[in-house]
Amino acid sequence: MRPQPLIAVSDVEKSSAWYCAVLGAVSAHGGPEYERLVVDDVLVMQLHSLAVDHHHGPFGDPSHPLGNGVAIWFEVDDLEAAAERARTLGATVQTDIHHNPNADHYELWLRDPDNYLVVLASHPSSR
Repeated sequence: MRPQPLIAVSDVEKSSAWYCAVLGAVSAHGGPEYERLVVDDVLVMQLHSLAVDHHHGPFGDPSHPLGNGVAIWFEVDDLEAAAERARTLGATVQTDIHHNPNADHYELWLRDPDNYLVVLASHPSSR
């Protein structure tokens, strides 16, 4: 089984550019309503416009803030490089690189354009 997380966003193209820059991902779909982001040909996440419901109905309630109570973790091969991409982008850093003793890895906590908590994590016991 391979997870295929999908989050509702206010602006798919803006979020796509943000995640591509931070994760080193590329677009596998593109457009203002829906996006698939891949790293090394592996789907890592999907983005869907909050305003578009198509055949399946809406993904969220527009009266509630996006990102509230949701954290999205990505294990990255090079945390320092990912952190530099995030800083260059001007990403909001919530918690700078630190050791998480419970997971025995290093993490960088960011906020995406819709205020989702995005955690970039190293491999265990590495930085």
